[in-house]
Amino acid sequence: MMKSLISQARSLRTNSIRQSSRRRNFSTTLRRPEIKNTESLPPRLIPSYQESNGNDLLSLQWPAPLRNIFVVKKDCAPEVTASLIEFISHTASTYPSIGIILEPKVAEEVHSSLPFPVYSAPVDRLPSALHSKVDLSVTLGGDGTILHASSLFATCVNVPPMLSFSMGTLGFLGEWKFAEYKRAFREVYMSGAGVGDRASVLGIPPSQRTEEEPEEITGWSSVRGKSMGLNRGARILMRNRLKVGLFTADGAPVEVVKCSEPSQEAQSEGLYVMNELLLHRGKEPHLAIVDVYVGGRFLTEAVADGMIISTPTGSTAYSLSSGGSIVHPLVPAVLLTPICARSLSFRPLVLPASTSITLRLSEKNRGRELEVSIDGVNMTQGMTAGMEARVWNEEMRHGKNEWQGGVPCVMRRVMGGEAPDSEAHDGWVGGLNGLLKFNYPFGE
Repeated sequence: MMKSLISQARSLRTNSIRQSSRRRNFSTTLRRPEIKNTESLPPRLIPSYQESNGNDLLSLQWPAPLRNIFVVKKDCAPEVTASLIEFISHTASTYPSIGIILEPKVAEEVHSSLPFPVYSAPVDRLPSALHSKVDLSVTLGGDGTILHASSLFATCVNVPPMLSFSMGTLGFLGEWKFAEYKRAFREVYMSGAGVGDRASVLGIPPSQRTEEEPEEITGWSSVRGKSMGLNRGARILMRNRLKVGLFTADGAPVEVVKCSEPSQEAQSEGLYVMNELLLHRGKEPHLAIVDVYVGGRFLTEAVADGMIISTPTGSTAYSLSSGGSIVHPLVPAVLLTPICARSLSFRPLVLPASTSITLRLSEKNRGRELEVSIDGVNMTQGMTAGMEARVWNEEMRHGKNEWQGGVPCVMRRVMGGEAPDSEAHDGWVGGLNGLLKFNYPFGE
């Protein structure tokens, strides 16, 4: 009898432990990660850019706390992928109201490593989804990653601010080190939040608010102790772009599609470029013969391997390797650089930013067609005899504190700069010295 009671007690205890174990396992199961469509996200916020005396950089001002960020990473780099997961995990936990948008292939790669959902869109609808949803772009990689992120907004007038972390081979355009990501994102997120924890009505003291402008708790309020003040917005360098269009011999626009993104919507109105337009003879054995028009007037007949039209940002890329000048990104200019010109008298030109340039493939050209590349990506449509590539500058400043266009890049704030405008030059000068090895003597 006693043995039977002991056996029953042991059986009850075993069943209780099993049930408790089952309950614990069920209660601690993580929510299944998923990829959601960007359509469920709120529409994008368009910030303003305030000018300040004594500084060439602009101050970023959000009208409300940003909600959607687009994160782009360098391909085939496991260490960058690990940094991406670290960055978005911190962002989602510290700023819980923010939605993380990723490219489809990146979302598939990392979503299973995250305890929260991420957002994406099909490749063929990605550019339009980004244009309507993204408040801020974040890049983890080198200059190529920045150009790729910019190219996704090649048909968008208002490009979201871009926060770039240098994790690539060169990183001349990347301002921030990844170790600074918490500080960098805080500066961008709180830019425009005002003083104190609650700032739903920016710049208006509580005593001056009307009944229609009540004080209310916003997304900024949940991030306590992080306000930077009205005059301490993130610093923005507005990098200008060029608009490029291809035209047939009779003046009809040609649809432009990138080879690397065959599903991208074709554009007949042209594309914006951050770095350069390149015309090159490619595999053809004969030199290209190109008629060059500047401001609508014929300049010269160029006989060369190709021609480059670049922005000041692109002056340190292919144009520099072809003998072009180095131009500071704040200088409003456009560069015309020949590639291995046959004439020794054809020198690179630096022209006013307002100057339109037309490159027409001459009927004398012996090659079949020229390859056309925009920001390092070949176009499916080459240039045949009689076709033209037309380049216009993008107008960015439309009045006092009215900026539209360009690529707004978040600059690293200089601590203890020697001059008020040192922030505008510190990264660029440091890049020339440290990355491009400007004027280094032989043997050092």
